[in-house]
Amino acid sequence: MALLYETADDWRGAAEKHVLLFAMSGLGKTHVANILRGEGDWFHYSIDYRIGTRYMGEYIADNAKREAMKNPFLKELLLSDSIYIGSNITFDNLAPVSTYLGKPGDPALGGMDIDTYRLRQEQFRRAEMQALLDTGYFIDRARDLYGYPHFVCDTGGSICEWVDPADPRDPILSELSKRCLIVWIEGSDAHTEELIRRFDRAPKPMAYQPEFLERAWSDYLMQMQVASDKVDPDAFIRWTYAQALAHRQPLYAEMARNWGVTVRAEDMAEVRSEAGFVDVIARALEDRAKGA
Repeated sequence: MALLYETADDWRGAAEKHVLLFAMSGLGKTHVANILRGEGDWFHYSIDYRIGTRYMGEYIADNAKREAMKNPFLKELLLSDSIYIGSNITFDNLAPVSTYLGKPGDPALGGMDIDTYRLRQEQFRRAEMQALLDTGYFIDRARDLYGYPHFVCDTGGSICEWVDPADPRDPILSELSKRCLIVWIEGSDAHTEELIRRFDRAPKPMAYQPEFLERAWSDYLMQMQVASDKVDPDAFIRWTYAQALAHRQPLYAEMARNWGVTVRAEDMAEVRSEAGFVDVIARALEDRAKGA
C-alpha cells in the first residue's frame, strides 16, 4: 500500500506531519507523543483517552453508580441528585478504563464472571475501533480549530486485535493510512522479557481478540483444572500475557510491512526532541525503500 510519505525527503519536507504510533504498552508511544506535544506544534491524540471520555464514559460512571447504590446512604443521595459520580480520566490517568475492563475470575479475589467480562471486552472493542476511525476528524479539528500543523496519534496496544493487516481493504487501516504514516515501535527480545517481568509484578486488564480470549480461557480452565468462578484473576491475566505478546507480534509486523514503517524501540527511546523524532522516522522510510 502507498504510504502518506513515500520517501525520507517527502517526510522531512512535509508542511504537515501526521503519524500514528503503535506498539505494546511500555515501548515508548506516550513518551514520544508527550515530547512532540511539548514542542508546541503537535496535536497529541490519545486513543485510550478518547475511548474513556467519549465511548466508555457512561459505562464507567454507571458501574460506579451501581456499586454506590448498594449503600443505602449513597443510594439516597444519588436518587435525590445530591451527589454526582463520574470518572476523572486524564492523559496521565486512564485507570478508570482499565478498572472497568477488569479481569475474569473469582469475585472474592476481585474478578468478575466471564459473561460480564466478555460484554466489557466487546464494549471496548467497539469503542477502540470507533476511536481509531475518529483520527481523521481530529486531524482536521486540530488544524482548523487550533492551528496545529502536525499530529501524533498514540494508539493502544490492542489495535492489532481489530484489523486484518493482510487485507488491502481493511476499513480501519485503509482510513488511517490515508491520513497518517503508520509507525510500529518494535521491541527486542529483551524488551519482551522486561514487559513480561513488569506485567508479572503488576498485572493489569487487557483487551483481547474474541477468538483469542475464548481459546485462552478454555485452555486455562482445562490446564489448571479449575472452575470459572474459582479462577484467580491475576493468575489468569499473567498466564495469558506472554501468549498475547506472541499472538500480537506477527500482527504488528504485518501491519508495519503492509501499511507503514518500523522503528526500533531503542532508537525511539533516544528521541528527546522533534528534530530527533523526524530523523528516526526519516531513517525508517529510507530502510523501507532499501527493503531492509
